Amino acid sequence: MSDHELLQQAETIEARLNGANQSLRLELQPKLSRVIENLRTNGAHVPARLKRLDAVLCDEAIEARFDNMPI
Repeated sequence: MSDHELLQQAETIEARLNGANQSLRLELQPKLSRVIENLRTNGAHVPARLKRLDAVLCDEAIEARFDNMPI
């Protein structure tokens, strides 16, 4: 997949995340991370906004795991 196609895919995921509920955000997080990793592997520039979005989604996913832990 070309860098342009990967960037378009990341932007499509970004658009879906806009106003998405927590469940959809958790579902899309690994997809966005994978696309960003593929861009990095290809040596392509990853926009800062996508890096920030990925970091926020990763934090949300980690928090969601701890929210469901029994005490």
